[in-house]
Amino acid sequence: MGYGQHQSFYLRDRWLNKAIKHLIDDNRFFYDKSAFEKIGLGKNMVQSLRFWTVATKVVEETINQDRKKTYSITEFGEVLYKYDRYIQLNDSASIIHYHLAREKEPSTVWYWFFNILSSSVITKDELLEQFINWVKVNEEKSVSEKSLKRDIDCLINFYTAGQSADDPEEVIQSPINKVNLLDEKKGNIYKLTGDIESVGTIALMYVLLDFKEREQTNSITVEEISNKIGLWGNVFNMNRSSVIDALNKLTKHPVYPISFSRTNNLDTIKLPNVTPIDFLKYEYKKKVEILV
Repeated sequence: MGYGQHQSFYLRDRWLNKAIKHLIDDNRFFYDKSAFEKIGLGKNMVQSLRFWTVATKVVEETINQDRKKTYSITEFGEVLYKYDRYIQLNDSASIIHYHLAREKEPSTVWYWFFNILSSSVITKDELLEQFINWVKVNEEKSVSEKSLKRDIDCLINFYTAGQSADDPEEVIQSPINKVNLLDEKKGNIYKLTGDIESVGTIALMYVLLDFKEREQTNSITVEEISNKIGLWGNVFNMNRSSVIDALNKLTKHPVYPISFSRTNNLDTIKLPNVTPIDFLKYEYKKKVEILV
């Protein structure tokens, strides 16, 4: 599992755009000694950005024939860079959030907070204590508590930075706070219920299609969507009623609708025959005028 790889820096507004722009020209840009000058960030921030590009699935890290790490833009990264490079759409922010919370690697604290932690309201101290205890149980190696504290702090800032600033700037603004999934007030951390409009129906469909592609299945149940790790109920903290409402909206898609059927007392959803990336391209092409 992964801890502290963000160098204590949460993802900032426009960082992903900057990284993709430079990686298109140089797939080893992160190892360029003058990268920090070219991109306009501190050296530690460049290391942090390298982590964020991989963790959010906009970039894939590979090893070339010279056994050196290289970074290539993923299909998702290409779509994001072409249609929503400044992450103006809630759907883009939600998909980025989903990529972080879906699996244990490499952003473990995201996985734990949204899939494992049951509390909806918890003090920051209790949050850290529970995360430390979970890591001790689930890790064979010892992990520094300071590193785990940095993970908790980074997680909170990721969803709250810039929300209440009078004049939010790129240097502090997080592009993900618009999804409104976490809040901090007077030392308490609140896991907020995912709102369909804030999350976005495009993002919700993307998650289902990604599940379809990874699991090689054409169907999924409401129970799975509501309770399975990595799906709506956990990743977006959606209750069953919200899940049903969102599914009803997705049955009305003009080209790629889902459909309901009831088998063995289970509400089963049949998913459309389209890849998550092709679906994203279809939807984002229609939004180009909004993003210009």
